[in-house]
Amino acid sequence: MAADLLASVREAPRRTALLLDVDGTLAPIVERPEDAQVPPETRVELERLAARYALVASVSGRTSADAAATVGVETVVYVGTHGLELEPEAERWAAALHEFAAGVAWPAEDKALSVSFHYRGALDEAAARAELEEVAARARAAGLRARFGRKVLELMPPIDANKGTAIRRLLADRGLERALYAGDDTTDLDAFRALDGLELGVRIAVASPEGPSALRVAADLVVADPAELLGVLRDL
Repeated sequence: MAADLLASVREAPRRTALLLDVDGTLAPIVERPEDAQVPPETRVELERLAARYALVASVSGRTSADAAATVGVETVVYVGTHGLELEPEAERWAAALHEFAAGVAWPAEDKALSVSFHYRGALDEAAARAELEEVAARARAAGLRARFGRKVLELMPPIDANKGTAIRRLLADRGLERALYAGDDTTDLDAFRALDGLELGVRIAVASPEGPSALRVAADLVVADPAELLGVLRDL
């Protein structure tokens, strides 16, 4: 079945988009997000695919500039902060978001339109998660959106923007009805749903014990890690 799916993607590259998450998908997860990098061999494949397909895009929780630096391929299109960068309304929430984060006694990763609190590598990850659950409850009470991913709490503006809305915009702008998406975390479920109703939609889950089981259930193809995904990209 996997071979048939990939053959369907390959048959019309100039009408097809390849849409890829970064951390945990193209780049292996590392303890400090700022240390993550896409391996050189994956960059080679992305450069090849960007010349072959109508669109190769990175749709990331990082800012687009940060995603571009992490991936390191100029011919890839970058959309950051789970699609919030495409929504002007998000800017109006930036001050409230940062004011809230300033009152949290936990190191914050500032993504301009969202804030992340990582607890990977904490001495007691269970206790850290419990503390951040309280932060999430306070954030929701303040009108913000709070969502947990792989060892991270993300706070965002309360607007309808996510990886799915970003993908629908990318495809509509280019008149594309065929797409493949690969991701590894909760936010990638929105991206999977964005492929519903297309002429061709292929969903790849990069599975891990930290990731949501729903991602594997919703996927057309499951791979174990970014290295195995690289093998799939080489088949495209």
